[in-house]
Amino acid sequence: MGKEINRCNLSMIIWLASYPKSGNTWVRLFLDSLLFKQDGNVNINDIGIKQFPLRGDFSSLTDKIDDENEFVKNCNLAQTKINLDNEIKFLKTHHALWRNGNYSFTNTENTLGVIHIIRDPRNVITSVLNHFNRDDYEHALEFMKNPLQCIGDRQRGNSADLMTIISSWGNHYRSWRKFEKNNLLIKYEDLINKPEEEFLKLCNFVEKITSLKFEKNLVLKAIKNCEFDKLNRQEETNGFREGAKNIIGKNNKFFYLGPKNNWKKLLNKEIKCEIEKLFEKEMLEIGYL
Repeated sequence: MGKEINRCNLSMIIWLASYPKSGNTWVRLFLDSLLFKQDGNVNINDIGIKQFPLRGDFSSLTDKIDDENEFVKNCNLAQTKINLDNEIKFLKTHHALWRNGNYSFTNTENTLGVIHIIRDPRNVITSVLNHFNRDDYEHALEFMKNPLQCIGDRQRGNSADLMTIISSWGNHYRSWRKFEKNNLLIKYEDLINKPEEEFLKLCNFVEKITSLKFEKNLVLKAIKNCEFDKLNRQEETNGFREGAKNIIGKNNKFFYLGPKNNWKKLLNKEIKCEIEKLFEKEMLEIGYL
């Protein structure tokens, strides 16, 4: 059983929630530039906004956190523990907003709001192919349509990160859309095509639900500091600690194609049509079809 924790009075977590390879790290670095870097310059290996879950979040709750049942039971308790400082915090997650019996990934008591970042699955698949070492597009699509898909290695007891339940691309999208409290949807494609408008929209959302205020000139500077080419050059020079390793133990390129990831040029007709058939309802709702 999980240990009892005295609850704080306020929900303080703002989630940066997304399916993997959808622009979450970009948004995280943008907020890091605004909130944690005095000069606004970001370092991809020193990000002030952490991920959830991390092993340390559960250290006082259970010594069996690699057991899936223990993780499920203690997920909200870990967030309550994080919230004891009564300070607003942004947390990155790739978890779907799952529910397992009486337990769920998060709740309104712990969560102040959600910045839900999505990306066209026809572009996500190329990044999944690279990042998760899939053999080909067919295997990458199997990954994206698996309702039981997890990432992370629950066997790596010395690893800081834990198993993440992402489910399928469609399930992941629907799960976070159902969260009714302070939920902002951001499309990766809009961040690419109209960054000033979209990042200002994000900042306005945060200002409405917190006491934080952002100066427009600093927002524009943060956008500039987080341009894809600059992040890519940092990775080329210093690597990226959060990058996934390939089958020979070397890090795959994390900042891979970015704006150049164009499904119209990269996907064959069969894969394109299968993605559109599998996720037709969600893609129509979002405006991708």
